[in-house]
Amino acid sequence: MKIQRIFLLLVVISIIHCTFLNHMNVAAGLCLDDQRSLLLQFKNNLTLDPQYSTKLNSWNESIPCCAWSGVTCDHDAHVIALDLSEQNIQGALDNSSSLFSLHHLQFLNLAFNSFNSSIPSEFNKLENLTHLNLVVAGFVGQVPAEIFQLTRLVTLDLSGSYYLKLDNSNLGKLVQNLTNIRSMRLDGVSISGEGHEWYNSLLLLPHLQELSMSGCGLMGTFPPEIFQITTLSYIDISGNEDLHGSFLDFPLNGSLHTIIVSDTKFSGILPSSFSKLTELKKMDLSHNNFIGQIPSLSKAKKLAYLDLSLNSLSGSLSSPAQFEGMQSLYHIDLSNNSISGSIPSSLFMIPSLEDVLLSNNQFDKFGDFTNISSSKLGYLDLSGNNLSGSIPASIIQLSALNDLDLSFNKFNRTMLLDALMNLKSLWSLGLSFNDIDDVSVTKVELSSCSKIEMLHMASCKLKTFPGFLRYLSKILLLDLSNNQIQGTIPNWIWRLPHIFNLNVSYNLLDNLEGPFEKLNSFVDIVNLRFNQLQGPIPGFLFHPSVVDCSNNNFSSVIPTDIGHYMSRTIYLSLANNNLNSSIPHSLCNASELQVLDLSHNKISGKIPHCLMKLGKTLGVLNLGSNKLTGHIPDTFPSSCALQTIVLNGNQLAGTLSTSLEHCTTLEVLHVGRNGIVGGFPCFLSDISTLRVLVLRSNKFHGPVRCPGDHKVWNKIQIVDMAFNNFNGEIPVKLLRGWKNMISNDDGESSQIEYFGYNYRQMDVYYRDSVTVTSKGQEMELIKIRTIFTSIDFSHNQFEGPIPKELMDFKSLHLLNLSHNALSGQIPSSIGNLSQLESLDLSMNSLEGEIPTELANLNFLSYLNLSFNHLTGRIPTGTQLQTFEASSFEGNDGLYGPPLTKTPNDGMHLLPPAPEMPPCESLACEVHWDLVSAELGLVFGLGSIIGPLLFWKKWRMRYCQFLDKILCRIFPQLCHEYERRGGQTYRVLVWRRY
Repeated sequence: MKIQRIFLLLVVISIIHCTFLNHMNVAAGLCLDDQRSLLLQFKNNLTLDPQYSTKLNSWNESIPCCAWSGVTCDHDAHVIALDLSEQNIQGALDNSSSLFSLHHLQFLNLAFNSFNSSIPSEFNKLENLTHLNLVVAGFVGQVPAEIFQLTRLVTLDLSGSYYLKLDNSNLGKLVQNLTNIRSMRLDGVSISGEGHEWYNSLLLLPHLQELSMSGCGLMGTFPPEIFQITTLSYIDISGNEDLHGSFLDFPLNGSLHTIIVSDTKFSGILPSSFSKLTELKKMDLSHNNFIGQIPSLSKAKKLAYLDLSLNSLSGSLSSPAQFEGMQSLYHIDLSNNSISGSIPSSLFMIPSLEDVLLSNNQFDKFGDFTNISSSKLGYLDLSGNNLSGSIPASIIQLSALNDLDLSFNKFNRTMLLDALMNLKSLWSLGLSFNDIDDVSVTKVELSSCSKIEMLHMASCKLKTFPGFLRYLSKILLLDLSNNQIQGTIPNWIWRLPHIFNLNVSYNLLDNLEGPFEKLNSFVDIVNLRFNQLQGPIPGFLFHPSVVDCSNNNFSSVIPTDIGHYMSRTIYLSLANNNLNSSIPHSLCNASELQVLDLSHNKISGKIPHCLMKLGKTLGVLNLGSNKLTGHIPDTFPSSCALQTIVLNGNQLAGTLSTSLEHCTTLEVLHVGRNGIVGGFPCFLSDISTLRVLVLRSNKFHGPVRCPGDHKVWNKIQIVDMAFNNFNGEIPVKLLRGWKNMISNDDGESSQIEYFGYNYRQMDVYYRDSVTVTSKGQEMELIKIRTIFTSIDFSHNQFEGPIPKELMDFKSLHLLNLSHNALSGQIPSSIGNLSQLESLDLSMNSLEGEIPTELANLNFLSYLNLSFNHLTGRIPTGTQLQTFEASSFEGNDGLYGPPLTKTPNDGMHLLPPAPEMPPCESLACEVHWDLVSAELGLVFGLGSIIGPLLFWKKWRMRYCQFLDKILCRIFPQLCHEYERRGGQTYRVLVWRRY
């Protein structure tokens, strides 16, 4: 019986085997004519690259179509699968394609191609399709609703297609059609609007296992019930910054193995039911608003990756069972929370652990542990905590450790490095911002130092160079910045054979030890800024790619052969030194230079013409605050790449170079405080990137208007044209183009920053700065925030009314129109300037009442309306009463606090100004009868001399009035007065005349 059964079984197997082979032979040996024809027609309508389209190269009639690469057929020789991924297919796929006549198609993979078209709606003809993969296929535009009519779809993957979008108005109904869907990936597809309805439609998909919708722009509140779907194993909704949500309790029989909701607005307490997720392998909840304590994950024994960083989690990790039993965890990141207490030893008992990031918390104790010499831990970041005392001895047991960061703690000087040097694999060590003022290593251990490649010891209160540094034979990066190291930079530091990045900035160093022969040629970044280094600058310092010697006391000349050293230099800053030579022509040989900053020195002579030709590569040119003379060279190249040009505070003359129009990416142009002449530079009007324009204190003149100027500078944020001779009305058409000032966006600010270089947390950067007159005082903005906006038209000859267009500048922070000849009333719409902090309209001919809307400016901290013709009561019950009386003086018709209470109270707090004659400009005709009367008062009238001597407020008031008279007579003296320092120079000038 047994033999018969075995024989019968063999017969059945043979029959099945033969049948299978027969079907396979049919499929492989035959190719239906219509299928072959459709495939060839499809291929012929594609644009292919023979080098990459390897699968399609095999499609020819000499081979049966079912044997073509990427083609799979069923037993009846119908094409059921087509895999054309990564074939570099280009061009459009439209509804006429023969692809949509392959009605038996079940699998279609067109991923990683370059179809530059929308997804055809004819996809719904492929009714048998179960798997559709269009990942990064190059499709654009709206995803057609017909895709969701493919009711047999099991997997749908449109991820990575960042130019696709979905209108969610009917998405709920469409999603419900996919009753067989198990995997739906839409990462990067833009889904507009809030999705309350269609989110809930996901709950109706009975077989859903994978849902991935990262970076789709999802909004609203994500239903927490979706995480309770028992079939769901994978969910990724990360990168949706406006998506809110929270977690409910997880079911006991859940299948979740991956949860990624990072970079959203999820919040609330993490439920203890996380412990029920026994299949969990990856959990990333970083960059959210979760609070409370971290629940126990001890039952998640398969968990391999855990990231809870950048939340508001608190409490401690003191529970012994919190990480107990985990055998697969290799990465844990709890950084940037508020977790306190002790770092548990159980964490380091996990044998698979490779990365532990606990930085920026409130840990104050490091637990003791033993017998972990077999640990795989390679990266340990404990920076930014409250750990104190000596470095824990337990760390020495982590023998595989290669990257250790203990920065920003409270470790003290009792620390020796001997123990750390026993870590034979250690190559990066961070000790910055601790209370270490001395370190030592015994000679016995020096051989262990050889593997260290990166050492961070910034802000450790060091007073000398640690001697053991000379033995770090493999050191690449050395950061000793922000210490108290005095004296000489030893020359052995340049002899370290592999030193690449050296930062000794912000110390008290005053000398460079020589000789400088046979120095390491590998050094690429040298940062010596903010020391007290003096004498000539050694030529070898110009070899590296990045050189920052700014804010020292280097003196003498710039080496005449400097350019010959700079074959690879891209960043050079010698700013804020005492250099007193001219700019050598050899500097023009630095063909790779991107940033050149020689500002705040005593450099004289002319600007070399060839220097402007570096503009092909140069992004920043800062020669401000020197003693340069001559004209600005008109040699900016047609391929100018400059983004920042600063030439202010020199003695430059002539007109502004018209070749500046070639610098089409220019963001900052600062030529203030020179002697530049000419009209308004309309040739800059096509530079749409311009953000900062400073023409202050020059000799520009004439009206401010350009052809087509209504489109000029929609990104402009700082305009300073003060102390020139511009006239006419303030240009309305020009203002209308300044869209950046109209916006009232309260989003995050950034800086105008051209050059940034980061090599393992050591920044070398150039940030633009500009001086603005704010609240009556000059203020230097070292970091120009993109949300800071300022307009200064003061000390010109502008006339006419204040343009109402200015009142649309809702993001404006500073407005100065003082010392002009403006007339009319202050617009009531001034209340629109909700961000305004400083307003100066003084010394004009404005009239009428102060609008009550001015009192609505909550951020206003400086106001000057003095010396106009304003009348009426100062609005009361507002913050206007907090300003001093000097903000309103010189307006005969004004009354009320902080001046008099009523117009009948007699004299105002200060004597009224004598009525001024009408004046069309600062250089108007002098009324000598008025002038002679005033001079008579100064030199002879005894009734006035007494009050002038003994009444301080009258004396100040009188001097201000006299200044105004003399400024009208000698307008150029006012410019010199402002340029050379104010009161002292004014007295000297008046005495001279």
